[in-house]
Parts: sequence; structure tokens; C-alpha cells
Amino acid sequence: MRRLIMGGALAMALLCPLQAYAGGGPLGIDHRVHKQNSGIWKLSNQHILQYGTILTVAGGALAFGDNDKLGDTFWRSVDSTIIGSVAAAGLKLTFRRERPSDTDDPNRWFKGSGNKSFPSGEVTLISAAVTPFIVNYGEEHPAVYALALLPAYDAVARVKVRGHWQTDVLAGAALGVGIGIWSAKRSDSPFVLSLLPGGFRIGFVHHFR
Repeated sequence: MRRLIMGGALAMALLCPLQAYAGGGPLGIDHRVHKQNSGIWKLSNQHILQYGTILTVAGGALAFGDNDKLGDTFWRSVDSTIIGSVAAAGLKLTFRRERPSDTDDPNRWFKGSGNKSFPSGEVTLISAAVTPFIVNYGEEHPAVYALALLPAYDAVARVKVRGHWQTDVLAGAALGVGIGIWSAKRSDSPFVLSLLPGGFRIGFVHHFR
């Protein structure tokens, strides 16, 4: 858990350059940065990461089932990504914050149903997806902590393309990590798996051996 917190600190450190000219928002750090939709920060790369994460988590869960620790972790990642995404969507509808692509004022909340800046759903999803793996494998295989770089990258990228304010991505990361830890630690079987027919517990890898 200490290393997981350190991963969060790394994400904060990566955002520090973006906070140099802080101005508003709930933490006083939100400001609109120079838009940079090119190179590593290109929006299409963010989409590749987002959908690649979804496909990897879903594919791993179906492939390995719930017969071992790895398969169980994949299914807990499925749980946390779904629950995290639903929670983020609900918060977006509640707070209705305008995006930095639409305004330079980070204090525009409750401004219409089309405004969905807070929190970042993408950062929530990726944070929720990787956290169960970090919780279950981090102590045994420290290299797994490198997965924290994925939501950290996405957080910075979302701010650079003016898709979100700084506190949007920090809130998304906190939400995703919190739900991911809960999903990894709960003693019951993965929730989504319990709703599916028993065959999904076997997994394609074990089924065709």
C-alpha cells in the first residue's frame, strides 16, 4: 500500500509543471494550459490507451476465468472499471463542470447537462483497472508498480488537450484507486462474475486445454 501511495505521488509530481500558474478551482490549482494535441499527448493516443485498457481487462478476464489469482485479479479489475465508470458518470451529471476547452474559468460548476468535466472518466477508468493488479502483485513483483504510469500519463494528457482541469484528473485518480483497492480487498467473489453463468469462471485458456 505504501508503494501504491508512492505511485499516486508520482502522478502528482507529473502534474506539478501544470500547476505552476495555479489559479482557481476547489484546490486553487486549476488553470487552462497551452493546448498540445500532438506527439505523445495526441488525443488519439489517449483513446488507444483507454480502449486498450478495456480490451485488455475484459479479454484477460474471459481468457483466465476465476481459477487462479491472475484470473481473479482480472475479474476484480472488471468490477472496479465498471463501478468506477458508473460513479464518474454520476458525478459528472451532478457537478456539470465546464471543460477548459469551453471556458478559461475553472469555477464554472452546475452550468448545464452537457458539461461533464468533473471528474475525469478516463483517468478513473484506467486507475481503477490497474489498481487491483498493483494491490495483488506489487509486493511480490515491484515492477507491477510501473502500471501507475498509465493513469499518470493520461492525467497529464487530458489536461494538455484541455479535456479536463487539474482537479478533474486528480479526483478521477482518487476515485479509481479507491474503488480499485475496495475491489481487490473485498472477500466475496468478483461481483460481475457472480452475475454471469458459471462457465465464465473457467476461462477460455483452461476450457480448451
